Amino acid sequence: MTVEPPAMSRELRRVPLSCDLAVIGGGLAGVCCSVTAARAGLRVVLVQDRPVLGGNASSEVRLWILGATSHMGNNNRWAREGGVIDEILVENMFRNPEGNPLVVDTILLEWVTREPNITLLLNTAAHDVGKSDAANIRSVSAFCSQNSTAYDISAPLFCDASGDGIVGFLAGAAFRMGAEARGEFGELFAPEEAEPGMLGHTMYFYSKDTGRPVRFVPPAFALSDITRVPRWRDFKAGDSGCRLWWIEWGGTMDTIHDSETIKWELWKVVYGVWDHIKNSGRFPEAETLTLEWVGTIPGKRESRRFEGDHILTQRDVVEQRTHPDAVSFGGWAIDLHPPMGVYSPLPPCTQWHGKGVYQIPFRCLYSRNIDNLFLAGRIISASHVAFASTRVMATCAHGAQAVGMAAALCHRDGLLPRDLLEPARMADLQRRLSRVGQHIPGVPLHDPDDLARRARLSASSQLSLSSFLPSGEVMELTESWAMMLPMFGGPVPRIDLLLDVAAETTLEVELRVSSRAGNHTPDVVLERIAIPLRAGGGQWIGLPFSSTLDSQCYAFVCVLLNGQVAVHLSDQLATGVLALCHNGNKAVTKSATQSPPPGIGVDSFEFWTPKRRPHGKNLALRINPPLQAFGPENLVNGYNRPAVWPNAWVADFAHEQPVVRMRWDDPQEIARIELDMDTDFDHPMESVLMGHPERVMPYCVSHIRVAAVVEDERAGDPDYLSGSGSRTVTRDATELAVLAEISGNHQSRVVIGLGAPVVTRRLEIHVVAPSVNVPASLFAVRCYGPGK
Repeated sequence: MTVEPPAMSRELRRVPLSCDLAVIGGGLAGVCCSVTAARAGLRVVLVQDRPVLGGNASSEVRLWILGATSHMGNNNRWAREGGVIDEILVENMFRNPEGNPLVVDTILLEWVTREPNITLLLNTAAHDVGKSDAANIRSVSAFCSQNSTAYDISAPLFCDASGDGIVGFLAGAAFRMGAEARGEFGELFAPEEAEPGMLGHTMYFYSKDTGRPVRFVPPAFALSDITRVPRWRDFKAGDSGCRLWWIEWGGTMDTIHDSETIKWELWKVVYGVWDHIKNSGRFPEAETLTLEWVGTIPGKRESRRFEGDHILTQRDVVEQRTHPDAVSFGGWAIDLHPPMGVYSPLPPCTQWHGKGVYQIPFRCLYSRNIDNLFLAGRIISASHVAFASTRVMATCAHGAQAVGMAAALCHRDGLLPRDLLEPARMADLQRRLSRVGQHIPGVPLHDPDDLARRARLSASSQLSLSSFLPSGEVMELTESWAMMLPMFGGPVPRIDLLLDVAAETTLEVELRVSSRAGNHTPDVVLERIAIPLRAGGGQWIGLPFSSTLDSQCYAFVCVLLNGQVAVHLSDQLATGVLALCHNGNKAVTKSATQSPPPGIGVDSFEFWTPKRRPHGKNLALRINPPLQAFGPENLVNGYNRPAVWPNAWVADFAHEQPVVRMRWDDPQEIARIELDMDTDFDHPMESVLMGHPERVMPYCVSHIRVAAVVEDERAGDPDYLSGSGSRTVTRDATELAVLAEISGNHQSRVVIGLGAPVVTRRLEIHVVAPSVNVPASLFAVRCYGPGK
């Protein structure tokens, strides 16, 4: 028993913490920054003011995680973000294809707590900053209401991933709020004069069917006149969660200091909407529905944006400007909302897409006037217009991973963030990021430590794409379709399609390419031909293109809509090849063609997008000569996904257990092997609400065996390779030793650390095809010696 006598005052329990990097904010940006830094060897303290991680992605808000893929509704093919955020999305797909937000919470908590270098402080809010001088932060003070403990966190480097930028604000970092004037950065989509309005907050709700009538009595504060919402007729009984993202408000207010007021107004709207659904008499199907969950904190979109050495602008986004310090990328539309939100008579959003993804430079990820402060998440250095694209969570997380790795290099070499702009240091940062899966468009990984680049590569087979075999399924050409095929420079091969023709007609076919290497917008028509067709089923029809391609690229064989024609489909899939449909995804665009008004600095172009599986199937076709784009040389070209080229080794369809072989002239000491798999980077993997039919992506190799001829003099010792799982080792170096075997892989990266390094001139990677209709493939193989 403890008895405390009266006192004039008491001090809080104070705990000092020292670390290499303090990360304030545990949304996706803070999580991915912390995990990246911790894996690179830094001691990290992660401060999160909520009881769970994830911010807007958590079960407290329940927004789906999205980025450059944009629901597969734009032309950014294979654009899902890589690195830690990719691990999280792939794992969530594997464990949680139903989209349960509680499971998302558990994955984020697991990813953080399994890193021994991270100290996680939940329910802990930063409230003060100590500075060593005008340009440097010394410490951050935080308080946890759950254990009544104050923390004093000191570090040489800080990352503000808090959303509202509490550390940057307290430290005196330069920031902006509202919309810049058009003339400041030459942004034609910006307002003529600067404006205070911003994007507002959103509150979500979930409902469920109980199977019996349920009565709802609204609270007194619920919105009583639903017609105050101009779009009130758009509410549907079955809508819930982030499908109602447009229940938004607060953009005309101070989205930081008025946040509680905004929350109350959103609660009024949410309960008023549910009252309308249950009690207006317009929705008899809602009789058995009950309100299951309503958010208790709103999802914030915009507040402070801090200034770095570069402010990203509309022209960076739309023109896809390149930067020598590129470390991340974006691809979501420039997506602005009316400040009045749900009460506005204007459309709830205005989305203008680019023709491809754009680079995000490192100069946007640190404060221009606080030397040891990194910026991550939605507060990075961007104009209001550019922020409308960079603000989405997967983009925020991807940029934050660059911050985590940059902090590791700063700590290693005693540097400040700006020091990494020196070209050699920046190349080192880009190399280290790419090695852990960070895709940086236009920046391949050329790692001098990678022993695989010195090897002679061969494979037991490689795909020579001569056909996609018909499955018997047909599809009427009620929309235009295209096959996206990798072709070398030179004459276009002959392509045959299998068609059913209901009545005599003329089929129009186009050959297209993209106007910019690396984009996947088919905006250049090389050739258009008209093919007369007679009525009849099962006709192989040749497409007599006469064009010559200047260089290797993706070509788009476009078959234009024709109600008299049906195309045969194939169940076969192959890495780096897609069928596309010319249509508009209403979640992110109004039509199949983007047609902006003149003078806003946005391009006009068509959308050609894949269908989601199980509907995403290739067209049955024949190609002569076959496409030879899938050789093992792609494994060391520095790319880990398709871009200008498939960038993958793909085995033949007939080869169930193919092998990649690596040979060196001289013995190589290998301690670590890294493999990059195809987990379908075209799939957005929305984290909540949307159900997905797959747990494992159909292209992903799940079974891998790595073997080598071991030449080390210790090869005869039965304990030598015991940590590597060796089953066969001989001293005369004539038999393959199995170094590692993995079953059940579903992740994009497989890292094999050998229990003891092996010396070899011959290494083999044995894989098993995912299915009879999908050949085995790999994007990259890297081998490293000890300590690399």
